Amino acid sequence: MARKPQPLKSIGSLLLVGAGKMGSAMLEGWIARGLDAKKITVIEPQPARTIRALARRGLKLNAKGKAAPAAAVVVAVKPQIAPEALPSIVPYVGKSTLVLSIMAGRTIAFIEGALPAGAAIVRTIPNTPAAIGRGITVAVANAGVSARQRRQATDLLAAVGKVEWVNDEGLMDAVTAVSGSGPAYVFLLAEAMAQAGIAAGLPADLAARLARETVAGAGELLRRSDLDPATLRQNVTSPGGTTAAALGVLMGRGGFDALLTQAIAAATRRGRELAG
Repeated sequence: MARKPQPLKSIGSLLLVGAGKMGSAMLEGWIARGLDAKKITVIEPQPARTIRALARRGLKLNAKGKAAPAAAVVVAVKPQIAPEALPSIVPYVGKSTLVLSIMAGRTIAFIEGALPAGAAIVRTIPNTPAAIGRGITVAVANAGVSARQRRQATDLLAAVGKVEWVNDEGLMDAVTAVSGSGPAYVFLLAEAMAQAGIAAGLPADLAARLARETVAGAGELLRRSDLDPATLRQNVTSPGGTTAAALGVLMGRGGFDALLTQAIAAATRRGRELAG
């Protein structure tokens, strides 16, 4: 049974490096789960209005002066600036500090190379629905992460959605291809459905609304149902009916299944290339 996310009141001091869309979403989730803004330090050269508002409630924004080790450091910068960003967090990393990375493509070995020896590091891959608290994040830990720190990481990540753990970092490229890039595939489906509706004669605005609500509603039904996707699909499909006619095209030779398999394989290969 999955561990129920715990309130974050006892998490200790936390440093967030990078407060863009994903970092800000996580920050909002942490505060909603009870983490005191006064325990949080944020390093962000271009803070949004919401971050500045939290600073007025005690959050430390771009604090000057001597740094002290934090209970947790969350690295949410763009991966291309990681080489310059990671050295700056070294003063915040003590023997018991959890370092949690949401940088795409940056491996545990890369992060270990920039931090003190023995640092406890968790590499994660979230996805964009985290912005509304409905994301899913996959995490993998290095040997320095204790059971307590693993629970701590789960609680921090659960502030923006579901959390899954893997033991093999080699799986992270495939994770990126499925769930990290996956929202784009769903948006493309809605886009293509709307265009197909227009081609079938629907007014553009109606086609767009039908596609949006159908994708959103089907996704919510899938989330709430105990049935697997194949069974849900079969339940919508009457023999010889309109849905069966459409699925005959989508599931035919070179159809949707084959295309998506090729797409995810391409994304996985690209992830490996980017990671070096």
